[in-house]
Amino acid sequence: MAEPEFNATGVRIERWLRSLTRAGQIVIRDGRLALLTSYGREIDSAPLQAVQAHKPLFAARDRALARLNGHRYSLTLGAPERFLRAIQEARPPRS
Repeated sequence: MAEPEFNATGVRIERWLRSLTRAGQIVIRDGRLALLTSYGREIDSAPLQAVQAHKPLFAARDRALARLNGHRYSLTLGAPERFLRAIQEARPPRS
């Protein structure tokens, strides 16, 4: 199995107002983004080309928003800038 290009643990993952996990994991590997529970069960995953992610203007500094497969997720992690940069760097170049 290839090494992950980005891996963050201890991530709070919410969908709308519902908390899915308080200690989840985000993994970027082989051109896919996966959101996992603290037990390693997959919440959602999608190819990086289909993922939209950004830092909201009026939110805490440790928060990022991501849209996978039509679902919006709020991600609370220590360094959202690293997460957003990892998505940009892992995406294949557009031709």
